[in-house]
Amino acid sequence: MNPQKVVISENLTEALATAIAECEHDRTFILVDETTERCCLPIVSGLNCVRGARIIVIGATDSHKTLDSLSHVWEALGEGGATRHSLLINIGGGMVTDLGGFAASTFKRGINYINIPTTLLSMVDASVGGKTGINFRGLKNEIGVFSNASTVILDTTFLKTLDAENICSGYAEMLKHGLISNEKMWAELINFELGTLNFELYDFTKAEQITKFKLQTSRLKRMLADSVAVKQRIVTEDPLEQGIRKALNLGHTVGHAFESFSLQRSLLPPSTLHLPPSTLHLPPLLHGYAVAYGLISELYLSTVKTGFPSDKMHQTVSFIKEHYGKMAITCDDYPTLLELMTHDKKNVAGTINFTLLGGIGDIRINQTATKEDIYEALDFYREC
Repeated sequence: MNPQKVVISENLTEALATAIAECEHDRTFILVDETTERCCLPIVSGLNCVRGARIIVIGATDSHKTLDSLSHVWEALGEGGATRHSLLINIGGGMVTDLGGFAASTFKRGINYINIPTTLLSMVDASVGGKTGINFRGLKNEIGVFSNASTVILDTTFLKTLDAENICSGYAEMLKHGLISNEKMWAELINFELGTLNFELYDFTKAEQITKFKLQTSRLKRMLADSVAVKQRIVTEDPLEQGIRKALNLGHTVGHAFESFSLQRSLLPPSTLHLPPSTLHLPPLLHGYAVAYGLISELYLSTVKTGFPSDKMHQTVSFIKEHYGKMAITCDDYPTLLELMTHDKKNVAGTINFTLLGGIGDIRINQTATKEDIYEALDFYREC
């Protein structure tokens, strides 16, 4: 793959103009979803470097990360006269950067694309590393290719458009990066006052509130850069996920099963679900929440199978419980969750593979677990 340039932006105008100038392009297209069209596109659309760009809009949320949305983008590129020398700029969360990257990588056998992630999740995870794709047949990221963006521009200005749940969603991936990196990074993450990033907490007419907010967002920006550096280091070493890149899947074997299960459950009639009324009609899990729940089960497996310290496991679980709550499941759901885990892309010959830890930063890829082990880990998630 071509190398990927990641820019921590201090000036979006300059960063985007430079990124576009570095790409061969005869026509420019901008991909947004319905949410980022409203909240984020106005931040970019007035810039001279994108004047005349054609806007492509798809539906918002992961439920639109589909073949139909992909086809719509291909059609819009074709109808707009895109050639092999055109440029696509993806502005949005992980759904937009994943789908847009896949569309760009396959249209005319590949055109240049730039990612401008607008959520914390896409900044620290989805937009960096060259994984592109769509969901298919109810399975996360079932179809896709490895293909790097020409440039990824990270600008925390866009975080002002997020609610508290989407901040938490992205932070779960940062927590994962801390766990696979070092104890100092992990400790800072679990001691950060995550709730203070909720914009609704602040009265911006008061100087002390503005000062506190600036301190917290400045600290988050540094932590964001540290988190992205962890992922960049790993994907540079193993761009096609043949070995150590599997470290980035910590929490994801169980987490993707939770995420796919919640999507499937949201589409079922309530009469078929044996759950409390308060848990019905809930939207599908945000990706980061699913990863956080997956971390609970997989840190438990790490403790019992590879010797991860139980005190650090409980500290991490307590942080997740405090900020993420949990998804209601019953023992009757275990077979479905197990079946979903069998579709994980790390699996070999039908054996479910996990990334576990022997300690913080002590990565153990290609770990296996029995059905009984997995059910025990799900028990721990339900009961912790």
